[in-house]
Amino acid sequence: MVAFARDVLLAFARVHVLYHASEAPIFGTGMMAELRRHGYALGPGTIYPLLHRLEADGLLVCRARVVGGKARKYYALTRRGQAELDAIAPKLAELAGEVLPHSRIPGTRERTTRGQPR
Repeated sequence: MVAFARDVLLAFARVHVLYHASEAPIFGTGMMAELRRHGYALGPGTIYPLLHRLEADGLLVCRARVVGGKARKYYALTRRGQAELDAIAPKLAELAGEVLPHSRIPGTRERTTRGQPR
């Protein structure tokens, strides 16, 4: 995979993580499975540094819980994380509206190039 594509897909994975953490606390292996469902193949060497970085950036907070006799780290979205997610949502919607074929996005307008209908 080209470095550019990998960088973009990792950014998408970060957005997925923030979104799912906004719904309920998440944990590493659970997020790997969820992201796999969306077509991402992230292993522990990618997901855990990603979670740690989001925590270091103040977007997630980590709390350990004992599950089945083992400590498991759960990550929840912080207020700052929610603000960041809210801030990118309109930009993400606009980008999707421009980049994706409109037949896949109900209720979108016809694509234009330089202000001209295609």
